[in-house]
Amino acid sequence: MSNKPLLTRSEMRRRREQEQKTLERNQAIIEKQAQREYIQEENKIARHYRKELKKQPEINKSRIAEKRTSKAVNQFLWKAIIIVSLLLILVFMMIFFL
Repeated sequence: MSNKPLLTRSEMRRRREQEQKTLERNQAIIEKQAQREYIQEENKIARHYRKELKKQPEINKSRIAEKRTSKAVNQFLWKAIIIVSLLLILVFMMIFFL
């Protein structure tokens, strides 16, 4: 047998560095795949919500416009109530006094 060691320190260092590089490469590949999957999933979600937004009609109303229409309807109803009450009073007067 020879006095040479089976593995020298430089050989061990070289192997360790090589393993480290392969691990880093594998991690980089896995990281890229995970990032790609994440982006695809985000795009899928964004497409879904974009489609949902297209389905919903746009809201063209404002608070001021709604208040105006509400006020107009309210005024019309009050006028109608007053006219009907006056007509009822007129009918009751005709019934009792005629």
